[in-house]
Amino acid sequence: MGKEKVTLEQITQLDFNTVIWIAAPIMFALVGLEYFITTRKNMNAYTGKDFLASAAIGFGNLFVNGLTKIGVFSIIVFFYNITPWSIPPTWWSYLLCLVVLDFCRYWAHRIAHEQRFWWSTHVVHHSSEHYNFSVSFRLSWTQNLKLVFFLPVIMMGFDPVVFFIIHQIEVLYQFWIHTELIRKLPKPIEFIFTTPSHHRVHHAKNDKYIDKNYGSTFIIWDRIFGTFQPEEEQPVYGITKPVNSYNPVVLVFHAWGDLIKDIYKRPTKALQIMFGSPTDWEREEMKKREVKTTTRKATKQAA
Repeated sequence: MGKEKVTLEQITQLDFNTVIWIAAPIMFALVGLEYFITTRKNMNAYTGKDFLASAAIGFGNLFVNGLTKIGVFSIIVFFYNITPWSIPPTWWSYLLCLVVLDFCRYWAHRIAHEQRFWWSTHVVHHSSEHYNFSVSFRLSWTQNLKLVFFLPVIMMGFDPVVFFIIHQIEVLYQFWIHTELIRKLPKPIEFIFTTPSHHRVHHAKNDKYIDKNYGSTFIIWDRIFGTFQPEEEQPVYGITKPVNSYNPVVLVFHAWGDLIKDIYKRPTKALQIMFGSPTDWEREEMKKREVKTTTRKATKQAA
């Protein structure tokens, strides 16, 4: 006897947003508390425009997710139903799914830093030059494209309900690691789990910190695959080619615009551009900008 098929109606009847709506007031309360503490300590963790940009991007992400929910559910249900086997939704399947999904999230995250196409779905999360709880709200409006990286989890046979619950847990976990207030934790925790210290490194543009610590919940993947970097010097936050804007639309889509322009100029190198290193491209653009600035200053002095 084959496994029982899951229908789209069964999935849409389940309210996966309940956890988010319960968590949201707690998250905003913690943002307020962090703002109060960091302000008292003169830590300059928040600025008004930066926070409003983060909040606007976060609400935009929720709106986009609402619009695309049926499409995402349909894809998950389709791939689950064509898989000839299934893993029963028991307590151990939730734990196993957490490990497997986190492994896939590591690689999705790493590829999003190594290829410009995927970086365009992620760059907004790194655009702030501050580091606080509200930065966790900066989730791209195009990030659902990365669903392709999670299909192997479904095709292993995990029940869609198990997948969606674990995925929400993984996303919510990201909130608490975006802070300067929590320093290094006990060594066993720092060894296994992604902590604020690890994630501060990930958000930094210091040379030794760039493209390190991709782990979502577990940092062990970085230790295994050679991308781990402990926090040593003070992180400097942001991206190597600053956006210089607080407009949420610009912050979300600026990398897409740059990518399309480059492909339009050099269509024969489209694949090379799309899947080349965004870090190398950003540094090259900054060098060009510096040359133009130096040339302009020299011209003015000569005049």
